[in-house]
Amino acid sequence: MPRRFFRKFAFKRDRIHGQWFMAPFRHLLHDHRLWTIRRRNVLPAFALGLFIAFMPFPGHLLAAVLLALAFRINIPVTVFASLVTNPLTMGPIFYLCYTVGAAILGFDPQPFDFELSLGWFREQVVDIWEPLLLGSLLVGSVVSLIGYVVLDMLWRASIADYLAKRRAKREDK
Repeated sequence: MPRRFFRKFAFKRDRIHGQWFMAPFRHLLHDHRLWTIRRRNVLPAFALGLFIAFMPFPGHLLAAVLLALAFRINIPVTVFASLVTNPLTMGPIFYLCYTVGAAILGFDPQPFDFELSLGWFREQVVDIWEPLLLGSLLVGSVVSLIGYVVLDMLWRASIADYLAKRRAKREDK
């Protein structure tokens, strides 16, 4: 099941290579590990994408692609998993990270209104960057670990189910 699920979202390597804007990067994209849907490449890619999604910096997609290239893991899965943070979920996720970080550092959590603008970033980050960064690292690590374990269990259960059905079909003949 997980392999079929991820194949729906997988990019075709030939289509990506053919794009004119990918010409400077074609030599980096030839490794088959960047595109295959195998457990060994998908699980760390999923966990890395979840971890990146919880980091409080702009450019999650670019960071996901660059880190997937560096670690030689599946690029589309890393990008797909990093899309957990989007304009709708960004406020609650970063508030959770801030409160976790403030609780660990012993700060009193101060209420703040999240606004997706550069002005808010310049004014508010000075006061909240330490608990936000610590909370983001901790929550991102925990969520990526949980995502890795859950996806691994689903993948293994899917394989076991497939093999059981294959054995049952063979015994019926």
